[in-house]
Parts: sequence; structure tokens; C-alpha cells
Amino acid sequence: MVRSLSRPIFFIDRDPVCGTFRMVMNKYAVVSRSSRPVPKTHRQDLLRSFVRDSSPKSQSELMQRLKTSGIRVTQSTLSRDLRDLGFVKSAAGYREADDANGGAVQPGRMENMDRMMRSYLTNVSRAGNLLVLKASPGLAHALGVAMDKAAIPEVIGTVAGDDTLFAAAPDPRSARVLELRFRGLLGRR
Repeated sequence: MVRSLSRPIFFIDRDPVCGTFRMVMNKYAVVSRSSRPVPKTHRQDLLRSFVRDSSPKSQSELMQRLKTSGIRVTQSTLSRDLRDLGFVKSAAGYREADDANGGAVQPGRMENMDRMMRSYLTNVSRAGNLLVLKASPGLAHALGVAMDKAAIPEVIGTVAGDDTLFAAAPDPRSARVLELRFRGLLGRR
């Protein structure tokens, strides 16, 4: 038995739906920007894009660009973010540390990665040319960043989750070399 409804379930006004939708979403977007804290990773991703697009000359310029993006931060938070991201200030403005050295890998990056692997790595396994690294909960991303900064030639790229890091090697032989290297770091705190 098919029953017809006497009134519609959803009401659609006769104005263009996309115009009303945009007004409503903009209203919520403005409210959410000012009332909810922005995750640190999102804020740092924005800072990274600002520095890569054009070298900002000062922290006040960076703060203004964050403000126009809807993010308000204090000067001390911005300084901490710049330090965490490894940015350096040069005569041309803020740059990534590797750019300031002409693209060369800074000494100590490999040692830093090894130290972090010894501290947080819990298991290593290999599947073809892919390494699966298990870490303490919440630390896989930090290990991936350390691995990327170390610029290991056998690693094409990394993808990190909460406690799992995938590292891609160009071929199974390179993956085996990496597996042996990281297995040697397991449990050597």
C-alpha cells in the first residue's frame, strides 16, 4: 500500500539554493573560525605554505597572514611554530632551514632520526618495496618527519598514521637494506 504524504518532508525556498547555502555556510564558517581552536598541524601547514610561496620578512607579517586566514595566535605561539618547523630568518625573509643551506641536508639529521627510531620504534616489517614501521601511539608522524628530513636515498616517500609509518623504497633490495638498518635500531634505547 502506497501512502501519499500530505505535506513535504523537506522545505525548499524558491530562492536559488546555492545562494542561500553559501550565506548559511559563510555564517557558520565565520563563527567556527573565531570560536574553535585551530589544530597545531593546520596552523603549521599554513605557515609552511606562506614561507614557500613568498618569504615573509617578519613575524608580524606572518601573524597578519594567519589573521586573514581566520587564525589568531600569540607571538610566542608563532615563534614556537617557526622553531618547530625549522625556519630560519635571512636577509630575504623566513626560509626553511634546508633552503638556507642551498638545499643541502644539515648534519645531525641522520643522527636525530636514528635517536628517534631507537626511542619510539616498536616493530619493522617489509612487504615488497614497502616498509611498515610500528611506533609508540601518536609518534608515527614524528618518525616520518625525521625520516623525510634525513633524506635517506633509499626512501622515496613516507605516509604516517597514528602508530604506523609506511616508507616506500624504489625496489625490494633497497627495502631489505632499510629493514635491516631499522631492525638494528629496535630496542637500543
